Amino acid sequence: MKILIAPNAFKNSLSASDAAAAIQQGLKLSRLDCSTACFPIADGGDGTGALITETCGGKFIKKEVRDPLGRKIMASFGLIDNGKTAVIEMADASGLRLLKKEEPDPLNASSYGTGELIRFALDEGVSRIIIAMGGSATVDGGCGILSALGIVFLDAEGRRLQAEPKYLVNVARIDNVALDKRIFDCEVVILCDVDNKLLGPEGAAAVFGPQKGATVEDIPLLEAFLKNFAKVTEKQTGINIAQIKHSGTAGGAAAGLHAWLNAKLVNGTDYFLSLTNFDTALQGTDLLITGEGSIDRQTLQGKGPYGVALRAKQLNIPVIGIAGKVPIEHDDDLQQYFDVLVAINNEPTDLTTAMKNTRENLIRTAREVGDLMAVK
Repeated sequence: MKILIAPNAFKNSLSASDAAAAIQQGLKLSRLDCSTACFPIADGGDGTGALITETCGGKFIKKEVRDPLGRKIMASFGLIDNGKTAVIEMADASGLRLLKKEEPDPLNASSYGTGELIRFALDEGVSRIIIAMGGSATVDGGCGILSALGIVFLDAEGRRLQAEPKYLVNVARIDNVALDKRIFDCEVVILCDVDNKLLGPEGAAAVFGPQKGATVEDIPLLEAFLKNFAKVTEKQTGINIAQIKHSGTAGGAAAGLHAWLNAKLVNGTDYFLSLTNFDTALQGTDLLITGEGSIDRQTLQGKGPYGVALRAKQLNIPVIGIAGKVPIEHDDDLQQYFDVLVAINNEPTDLTTAMKNTRENLIRTAREVGDLMAVK
């Protein structure tokens, strides 16, 4: 039996590569006679850029940039396709993981550092820039990125505004005269891990603001900024960014880059799997094992495990989903793509402990799955 192991990252616990290795180790410890291959996956979330660069045999370039609060840090981007394509991980320069527990502050956080990485990538002469936007600390509509590339934000009196939501709520005009024109010689592709639109109860401020440190009082201010930014953008470009699928990705950064840089917004999973030739790896496979921190109905909205399960099912390959959390009740929709769902936690525990033990629980669960399959 040939088993392909293709998990997503277990957020804040294990990378996709480490999760795949743990599952593989568990299967090798089992009594199942099988061969295994690992194909860690990503959907645009934190870690996607590094995984693309590694899978495609690229190299990393380190540069000094600004973090979300304006401090100098070292961040890297990848070069693949013989240097023709840059792969940028937004979280490397503008990520929530760069901040201490008490520091997240989306009203004052900026994506400027990611814009600096884009500028450095342009210096390399690339013709395509892939941006994975998961894990950002910002809700700035990508204005920090645009500022780093030369765009200027002005209030009603023509005064220049700092590219942070606290100030940009007063933006009345956007001046792109000094925008780095090299960007238009590039295809800019944004890998989105959510479908959310920019505004409203399911938008960037309401849903993702709290995850990035926004208080109850902050959310209306962030929403007001994004609404005004969308209004000014539509007036000047004719593009209604509020109605675009994926526009809420990374605190609205996907929306801002779509309108002002002509960036293409794509489903992160599908793009990743096509770019890394997942379908080739799937050929001849007898069983697919995938997983991530939680597999539930939200998984079917384009998350990594759904993406690989869909492709496996098109080839009539059975799929096992392994996760920290799975639904208690049977779900017909999930069952269409996952023949079996297995939770790795075998006793009641708190989230911190469960995440700490993810690797060991994956090894044990994979071993048990192998042993069960070996029973005749």
